[in-house]
Amino acid sequence: MSNTIVIQSHRQPLPYQWITRCIESVKIWAEQNKFDYLLLGDELFDYISSDLIEKTKKQRVIATDLARLKVLQKYLDLGHETVVWCDADFLIFAPDRFILPNEPYAVGREVWVQTDANSQKLIANIKVHNAFMMYRKANVFLDFYTDTAERLLTSIDGSMPPQFIGPKLLTAIHNVAQCPVLETAGMLSPMVIEDIANQRGSALELFLRKSQLSIAAANLCNSLFESGEYSTKVVENCIDVLFSQELI
Repeated sequence: MSNTIVIQSHRQPLPYQWITRCIESVKIWAEQNKFDYLLLGDELFDYISSDLIEKTKKQRVIATDLARLKVLQKYLDLGHETVVWCDADFLIFAPDRFILPNEPYAVGREVWVQTDANSQKLIANIKVHNAFMMYRKANVFLDFYTDTAERLLTSIDGSMPPQFIGPKLLTAIHNVAQCPVLETAGMLSPMVIEDIANQRGSALELFLRKSQLSIAAANLCNSLFESGEYSTKVVENCIDVLFSQELI
């Protein structure tokens, strides 16, 4: 058993070739670093209560955000010194530059470029995300984050925003506590994905200006792909350009 395990999850069979490319990139990175690797299916949801499964049945992404915390804790308890979570749509395109930090835990960096609703100008909102997370055995954050997320889900009635206990809660905590962030673990908005695919654009320029470091990996936001924000051709071209490492 390696000291480190990398965990991902997606229902089988995988729905798109580009998702397969993302998962393979993470698996290859894990193998290069001699980390253990685990790809879970729906058994991920075995880690949360039936009551919360029922409450979130129409918002499965919320259940996933809690379940990933539970499964990471399980594998720390099983003896791994370090556990890493990567979403299924997380692409590691520069594995040599994607290095786990010497911190007790870390989350990913979100630089979200979009058009301002009022001015129609491009803006970049800088947050953190949970598409990448790392926890070492000595960390004290995972228990706190899990407990807070579970209590919020248990107490709330009615609908919840999709990122309720994911990036929204994590960013709220980060704004106060300043969590360690792996700056090379990025997230790309549809506008930036389009620009990367086209190898130019003002959204990409703003993303690069606002990013503290050049990213080596990125979440490609499958939920927005499925809602039609960008096409298969665009995301495949984006992945090709990212692997070339010519822009980022």
